[in-house]
Parts: sequence; C-alpha cells; structure tokens
Amino acid sequence: MVEQLILETTFLIDLERERTSRIDGVCIGFLAAQGSTRLFLTHTTVGELACGVGPLERHKWERLTVPFHILEHTIDVDWHYAQIFRHLRRRGELIAANDLWIAATALAYNMPVVTRNVAHYERVPGLDVLAY
Repeated sequence: MVEQLILETTFLIDLERERTSRIDGVCIGFLAAQGSTRLFLTHTTVGELACGVGPLERHKWERLTVPFHILEHTIDVDWHYAQIFRHLRRRGELIAANDLWIAATALAYNMPVVTRNVAHYERVPGLDVLAY
C-alpha cells in the first residue's frame, strides 16, 4: 500500500459533495480503505478550494482542509513546474496552470496524485497517478 498520497482538487470537491449529500460514495470509500496512509494537499488545491466558498464561509473551507497535511511550496516544486511546462508545451499538450503546480508538487515530493482526471495528469512524465 502507498504510504503517502496527494489528493487533487477534484477528489476534495467530490468528497464534499458526498458528505453534504450524506452518501457513502467512492471518495469516502477510498479514504476508508487508506488505513494509515498519510494524505496531503498542495497549496494550489487549498487555494482552489477557497475559491469555491463565499467570503463568509471560511469555516466550510477549513473543515474540508484541516484533516489533511499541507505540503510546503519549495524551490524543487518551481523547478519541476518549469520542466513539466516546457515538456507539455513542446508536445502541444499543456494542462491548466493549477494542475501543473499540483503535478510539480507531487514530483518534488515523490508522491502519487489521486484524481478522477487521470488522462489529464498522465501527460506528465514520471508522475504516478491514481484514479478513485
């Protein structure tokens, strides 16, 4: 079993929908199956989630993010971002800038990314991508 995972924004959005609807869906099941796996978020994901709540709903955002560890932004993340950007631009396969940052963080920390957008992230060489 993988010991550390990065949860991508789509996972957190789907998880919140499951919790709000009180449905034990794929995200809740995925988390239950992880046992002692440490679960992380990137700063990019935390920022994207903040965009999804109103200015008076900070408590909802904090409730969603507080159970997870948040990875530091490092110079290695910046370096990986540039490498991924150049590679995907050269191939004409760029992905959204925020997704580039998430992928760069995953490469810098050598962790898999959990997402429903597997085909999108699989464009990034060397990135371990897990579907949920």
